[in-house]
Amino acid sequence: MDTATTSLIERIARVLAGHEMSRNGEGDMTSAGEAVDGLWPDHVGAALAVLKTLREPSAHMAAVGDAAVWERMILAAIEDETMSEP
Repeated sequence: MDTATTSLIERIARVLAGHEMSRNGEGDMTSAGEAVDGLWPDHVGAALAVLKTLREPSAHMAAVGDAAVWERMILAAIEDETMSEP
């Protein structure tokens, strides 16, 4: 299985920034890549809120996987972000 080279928070923040700016989302930019590179840090708070929402899997998710493992993985991603805060 492949693993990401960037934090989950950064990836979520990039998606949120891209959605805001890109024509494929709510924006008007045809190519938002460079803008996302500069603006994704502004979306870290929203990304963290999304990640905190994902701590509890849905009933369907829990039925097909290990809910305890899911929770530990999400909490680890949250810890990665919050441990770096002053």
